[in-house]
Amino acid sequence: MSDVVIRAENLGKKYRIQHKRESQRYSTLRDAVTDKLLSPWRRLNQQIRTPHSALRNPQSEEDFWALRDVSFEIKQGEVVGIIGRNGAGKSTLLKILSRITEPTNGRVGIKGRVASLLEVGTGFHPELTGRENIYLNGAILGMTREEIKRKFDEIVAFAEIEKFLDTPVKRYSSGMYVRLAFAVAAHLEPEILVVDEVLAVGDAEFQKKCLGKMGEVAMNDGRTIIFVSHNMQAVQALCQYGMLMHQGSIIYEGFIGAVANKYLSQSAAQDAEKVWQSQEAPGNEVFQLLAVRVLSPDGTTQSVLSTQSDVRVEMEFSVSGPVPSALCVGFDLMTSDGSTVLRTYQTDTRHEDWPEIHPGFNRIACRIPAGLLNGGVFDICPRIGIHNVTWYVHLDGVVRFELILDHGVSPLWNSLTAKSRSGMIAPVLSWARQPLPVM
Repeated sequence: MSDVVIRAENLGKKYRIQHKRESQRYSTLRDAVTDKLLSPWRRLNQQIRTPHSALRNPQSEEDFWALRDVSFEIKQGEVVGIIGRNGAGKSTLLKILSRITEPTNGRVGIKGRVASLLEVGTGFHPELTGRENIYLNGAILGMTREEIKRKFDEIVAFAEIEKFLDTPVKRYSSGMYVRLAFAVAAHLEPEILVVDEVLAVGDAEFQKKCLGKMGEVAMNDGRTIIFVSHNMQAVQALCQYGMLMHQGSIIYEGFIGAVANKYLSQSAAQDAEKVWQSQEAPGNEVFQLLAVRVLSPDGTTQSVLSTQSDVRVEMEFSVSGPVPSALCVGFDLMTSDGSTVLRTYQTDTRHEDWPEIHPGFNRIACRIPAGLLNGGVFDICPRIGIHNVTWYVHLDGVVRFELILDHGVSPLWNSLTAKSRSGMIAPVLSWARQPLPVM
């Protein structure tokens, strides 16, 4: 179709990896001098005894496929998110799309000018100033000097580096680097903008600014954006479509909400229980956390549940000596992208309703009611200590579970949400028609 701007067909990228045997030690200056003196005799010996010398070769090689049989199409004006775990092949794919590296097999057709932001400071000359690098980077992207001049003030204002404009960029911080690099790439009007995880370098305000700019150029200018990030909130806020990569292949693609849920559910499997041996249990001489698990209503350890199901978080621990009167045992419930949904302790209720804690082994549980949380992946982060004094245990992401969104109330509700609804919670609230006031 004429509106397809990127078409990849059976892309593959192979690297050859060398492995040194463990018997080989680091080289010293003495080793280098000795090797130089003995090298003529070694070459002669190698020619005479080739099979035996090959056996003594301290290196071995293997082929590693970073990409294998990757095919897709992206149309003009689409904003596509590429997600996956580290090592899935995302960055390799972007380097091929940016023509930084060639594929081993397959082909990719690109219609239009591509601007890439793959690593902090890519394309910058460290000895040149910020001003000079704007012109240099613009020229690399294929812009004329007049085009760069027209956009120059906007670029500087967006990057917020006016004070350091005539300073060599080698003296910039990583945050200043990425601000300038993004400003150049976003303002010099490429038809296709490729952005890797580099936005993680900037602060929260700058990330928000960048996402807004990318959304603006996609919506108003009809430009195509390919965005790679581990921040699911950012990906879902910006992108319409997504591709999930695993071990060099695209294993799922579609609307971004479904792709993000697929990615998060992969991480949720088998993560619903954590048990420590006493010698390695977190805590101190007073308190030791022994186990945390997520249970279904029937008491089985479960990593995937429905939002129509109660979720029980169970904690096992031991207390040495008298129980401190202000002991708080609880956890933070967090989304997989690091946002806190709530914090709860066993002391949140009336004192007479507190579960009894005594010296020695204890097991207590907290019930998260059905119909409260939205669908998604959640982390349990234990928080145990003395109220407003000290932490005994402060851990992140100890166990994880997934909730599949299903209220079981209205078929229309479920079909419209398509297993995804904005927000951290998704309760069914009561609605009623109010009588109009009499005039």
